[in-house]
Amino acid sequence: MNSTFTKVHAEILRGMKLSKCRKCGCMRGTLENLKASLPLLKLKDAKELLRNVNDWYDKLDPQEYPCFGCKYCIPPEAMTMLTARYPKLASATLSSCEIRVDTGSWPPVEGEYTVVDRSAPIAVTTLASVKLEDKLVKANPSGLCIVGKTETENIGIDKIVKNIISNPSISHLIVAGKDTAGHQSGKTLLALWENGVDKNMRIIGSDGRRPILKNVSSADVDNFRKQITVDDQIGCENTKTLVKRVNVLAEQALSAKSTTGCGCQGNCSDQIPVASPISFIGTTVSTVKAKKFAKTSIKLDTSGYFVIVPSKKNGTLLVEHYSYDNKLLRKIEGKSSRDIYLTIVENKWVSDLGHAAYLGKELARAELSIKKGFKFVQDGA
Repeated sequence: MNSTFTKVHAEILRGMKLSKCRKCGCMRGTLENLKASLPLLKLKDAKELLRNVNDWYDKLDPQEYPCFGCKYCIPPEAMTMLTARYPKLASATLSSCEIRVDTGSWPPVEGEYTVVDRSAPIAVTTLASVKLEDKLVKANPSGLCIVGKTETENIGIDKIVKNIISNPSISHLIVAGKDTAGHQSGKTLLALWENGVDKNMRIIGSDGRRPILKNVSSADVDNFRKQITVDDQIGCENTKTLVKRVNVLAEQALSAKSTTGCGCQGNCSDQIPVASPISFIGTTVSTVKAKKFAKTSIKLDTSGYFVIVPSKKNGTLLVEHYSYDNKLLRKIEGKSSRDIYLTIVENKWVSDLGHAAYLGKELARAELSIKKGFKFVQDGA
């Protein structure tokens, strides 16, 4: 095995020996990227590494956090070593259209954020400071439109761009909170606003691990840069300070709007566009209106049924799988609803798509009940 593959192998193996890495989205994401990209290299070493990657992936623990926030994040650093030696692998990672879009509401892209006043001019990203979001929502400063975390320098920024350009009311983006040492999503946002992207949609001037945008177009980026002003408050977790910044910038936006009529630099509409299709690179996503289904139209899954039991004490989800003669077939336990339903799908313990969708919905509700503390009652199919 050549030196690059030897180093990559050693780094990931070192991470797999650490419990925090096996539970982290950084390790899971890196292994998924390697599974997608290594087949592009017609090398014996690549095939050998891929075998190890598949073995490591099967040994991952249920994911507990998207990023642990380590100063030196082992898995992505290993991936960076490989892409530095074989640049073509970078384009095979972070597959496009990983963000879901709902054109019938705002914000159109789903994510972990809170909308306070969609007609207000100030958006705030708290980067990796998750608790800061709730504090700002409770403070409820005048002018705050939307607030939420941004932990990644690629898909996380894709979502910010799409949501902001679909709401012309937003004129300022405050970048606050703790920035992760490796991903550098905050500094990458500043670089995007100041420099834009190159022909490969890589954010110019970013030192993030993989600052490549794959769910937006260069036109989207141009509109984003023209529409807003970015306010650099990276490192600030003081709620009072940020509330003052929101108030000051909101007053500036109001003054600009009274002067220009809209507050933006170009032509725009005061109406928030929520129904038009959102274009991705080379394609357009249309909206299909769902029809209503009666409960009697749902077919029973021949593989059996599932009973979901969330445990607030342990923070775990237990799923019991029964046959239709009420025989307990197996138990599946984990802390992540995603890990559980993917385990069920992977093992083909569910055979009907409607049942799989129902199971995913109920598992998500059960997981949320643990986090938010409400009583979970499983809905009928």
